[in-house]
Amino acid sequence: MPTGTADVVIVGGGIEGAATAWALARRGVTDVVVCERDTIGSGGTGKSSGIVRCHYGVGSLAAMAWKGLALFENAADVLGTDIGFHQTGYVVGVGEQNVDALRANLDAQRALGIETGTVSREEVAELWPTAFLDDFAAFGWEPRGGYGDGYLTAQAFAACARRDGARIRQGTPVASLLTDAKGVSGVQLAGGERISTRSVVVAAGPWSVALLAPLGIDLPITVHREQIVLISPGAGVDVAKVPVFSDLVSLQYIRAETSGELLFGNSDLSRPEPADPDRYADRADPAFLETAVEKLVHRLPGLPDAAIASTYAGCYDITPDYNPVIGPVGVEGLVVAAGFSGHGFKISPAVGELVADLVQFGDSRDPAVPAADFSLDRFAEGRPLASPHPYVGAGEMR
Repeated sequence: MPTGTADVVIVGGGIEGAATAWALARRGVTDVVVCERDTIGSGGTGKSSGIVRCHYGVGSLAAMAWKGLALFENAADVLGTDIGFHQTGYVVGVGEQNVDALRANLDAQRALGIETGTVSREEVAELWPTAFLDDFAAFGWEPRGGYGDGYLTAQAFAACARRDGARIRQGTPVASLLTDAKGVSGVQLAGGERISTRSVVVAAGPWSVALLAPLGIDLPITVHREQIVLISPGAGVDVAKVPVFSDLVSLQYIRAETSGELLFGNSDLSRPEPADPDRYADRADPAFLETAVEKLVHRLPGLPDAAIASTYAGCYDITPDYNPVIGPVGVEGLVVAAGFSGHGFKISPAVGELVADLVQFGDSRDPAVPAADFSLDRFAEGRPLASPHPYVGAGEMR
């Protein structure tokens, strides 16, 4: 079978793989091949809710989200196209037991330069006039937050990478990773072709696990089906003006859709629903719909004419601490970027830069984003990446 070569092969054409290809190519590392088994952004990226927030308790994640925001705000100039970013603002509400954690997290975020602070219940009532707010004790506010489009963003990253010299190969599944005494030596494609390289980045989401297993690498990722409900709000709310609302009392998030609907998502990941990423129900089930309706009726009583418009589902690739693995995994030249646990869209520009650093220099060049935070070794060494100020009842929201 034919054999090709490349300086770097990236396995996976989702948003992280595409961001990495772009980061490398614009640094002058242009002999890059992205192998995507389907089409760019066709996996979990295309199902992303696209929330843009810097509200993280883990400092490195907050710093990555802040870097991502700067790119999203300037995408038209930097990427040359609209990526569907809507800067509606982002509000997070907590109950009494989480007030101290909220304040501590906001202080830590401001220390990183992030524009964030508290707002009053009255101010949130102006932002969300249809919402019931009495069971919240405090609110955080990011005026520069909002939501974007994961698919459009991945396509933009890929187009820029291709323009700068990278090769994007769609419909090209990777069957296995190749190694020799020196480390990684290439990839074997499903059709039999081999691409020889000394640098491979595996950014294949939940499919990364099976690729790494034959090398004796146990990537602790499980798959969770995440259900989404779209609501036609009827009269009572100007969808174009409401900010993203992260509700850490009812454990839900709500944001506008450009179609005029409201998107409802679940923030309670304490009991993940295992799924096969190749075979899962693409619609919300009756029990989830019942829970969603109960939460929405409680939180948005000012929408008496609201109705369910549609539903869908996607998959999270989650790790034990709900944070990604980004780094080398014991085979020379092999770097993994997977297990994003729902955080991947907003931090993708910074992920691309971090992986490019690891490929070129073996470590992060950004002191605010230490590579050690995301190493696979942290699980075996008993040092999970966790917020020093977690939210009671919503610990997975880092």
